[in-house]
Amino acid sequence: MGLTCGSAHADRRVALVIGNSAYKSAPKLGNPVNDATLVGGMFKKAGFDSVDVRLDLSASEMRRMLREFAGRSRDADMAVIYYAGHGIELDGNNYLIPTDATLETDGDVLDETIPVERALFAVEPAKQLRLIILDACRDNPFAKTMKRTLASRAIGRGLAKVEPTSPNTMIAFAAKAGSTASDGDSRNSPFATALVDHLPKPGLDLRKAFGFVRDDVLKSTGYKQEPYVYGSLGGDDVPLVAKQAATGPQANPQDAIRRDYELALQLATRDGWEAFLAAYPDGFYANLAKGQLNKIAAEETRAAAEQKAKVAEQEKARLIAERAQKAEREKAAATAKAAEEARIAAEKQKQIEQARAEAAEQQRKVAEAAAAKALAEKQAAEKAKAELAAKQAAEKAEQAAKPAADRQMPEVENQKVAALSPAPTSTLSAADLTKSVQSELRRVGCLTSAAEGEWTSAAQRSLTLFNKYAGTQFDVKLASVDALDALKAKPGRVCPLVCNFGFKADGDQCVKITCRAGYRVGDDNECEKVPEKKPVATREDSRRRDTDRKQTETAPAAPQASGQVICNAAGCRPIAKGCRLGTANHPATPTVKIPAEICN
Repeated sequence: MGLTCGSAHADRRVALVIGNSAYKSAPKLGNPVNDATLVGGMFKKAGFDSVDVRLDLSASEMRRMLREFAGRSRDADMAVIYYAGHGIELDGNNYLIPTDATLETDGDVLDETIPVERALFAVEPAKQLRLIILDACRDNPFAKTMKRTLASRAIGRGLAKVEPTSPNTMIAFAAKAGSTASDGDSRNSPFATALVDHLPKPGLDLRKAFGFVRDDVLKSTGYKQEPYVYGSLGGDDVPLVAKQAATGPQANPQDAIRRDYELALQLATRDGWEAFLAAYPDGFYANLAKGQLNKIAAEETRAAAEQKAKVAEQEKARLIAERAQKAEREKAAATAKAAEEARIAAEKQKQIEQARAEAAEQQRKVAEAAAAKALAEKQAAEKAKAELAAKQAAEKAEQAAKPAADRQMPEVENQKVAALSPAPTSTLSAADLTKSVQSELRRVGCLTSAAEGEWTSAAQRSLTLFNKYAGTQFDVKLASVDALDALKAKPGRVCPLVCNFGFKADGDQCVKITCRAGYRVGDDNECEKVPEKKPVATREDSRRRDTDRKQTETAPAAPQASGQVICNAAGCRPIAKGCRLGTANHPATPTVKIPAEICN
């Protein structure tokens, strides 16, 4: 099946992004949630039709999300799954670890984790491209603590190699088979940073994009981590984002500066900001870049002070261990104290610079939003003015064709022109604005209560949900025009539909889960088989059994044949039932004993 850049823009693209950090039975990971948020934002900016970002999922939640994503993949040409978190390899098979897994033994892997084949099954219905990105090659703490139930069972380091069997399927690993990946020292891992840098480039073939990702990760990790890609594609280029011809009006010159600034912001390194300032030494974005450099300098100062304090503490411990003189110990303690004070001061300075950088970044976003709004209003006004001028020209031409008597009506014509002038935009009152924002929040599924003229706590919670799922940062303490515009721009539901136990989401409604005979709804809201009831002995059955046993023991034994034989002058015969063989006096000679049959 071939893929071409020319038709890629019409394809339907869907993505599922999962980031697991808050593990209950293992130390918390710092970067997966940040990486998932960053990659999810990349897919949204790339124009994907559906991007679902989910964080810190349990086993049942991961199964449900993969099942729902498989349904969305049936109507998609391109389906992508990105997972960041812990993974484990067992006997050559790879598994993704939910946040509620305990993995006390190797047998628990089959019950508490999600096999990678389940993710392959979820993207299988896509028509043209199926892509899975696994940022799950971290050093796994579960593999070190779990008990082995079989000595020959292999638990590998990192993840095992996977060769997809379906065509046009790719699996990208953060590190090659049998090795682990690094989280890095910054907010995002080197692998996630490289993905966001190269995958969304318009027209760039995925194979080349992952090659660039490999080069960047090798360079940033000192050639210790090498990403790997398995699978194959056809001969045509397969870009994640199609390259489109430039159409429409000229782009704003500030757009290039803004894009470079956002790229430097994603890198968040001194080299990146210095390169940006070398290209743009002056202006609004230059001032923001200088603030970011100050933030990095404060962090470096803090790290140096912390290292110096650590060295001083080690020196102090060494002197105490060697029983140094009192003066030397006091000097070492004073040096350690001064280093600690310097570290605390550097930490405070870092926090100040970070706050300044965040405030400047917020001001930048507000300024850009205001500029974009002003540009849109200006374009709308110019369009209305052009339409008015065209209509006036048409009316003048029509007047020129009429008799002279018809052209002697300036007042009427002036009234027509005045009627064509656009009316000034009315300003909504605070109550109307609040009610409009609440109505839009109800429409996108973030508010369940009725719209009213007061900005209540329920409205604030609903706007908080909208910020979470729409990726916005509006102030939830009040209703704003910007928030109203952003809500109106959403064509459908934004906040997910949450259903009670025993119900599942079906479009915009919760429908009751119906199980077939012999099955019921389990704890994970899925149908499970009803266990068979075993017979239980009751106290009445025990009493009846004891009574029967006593009656049997006290009843007289039934008469049985003894197997004895008695012989006399008439011959021999068996002893009758209930009788026994004994002796009796001879009738003629009483002193002589003869055999006799004695019966009760």
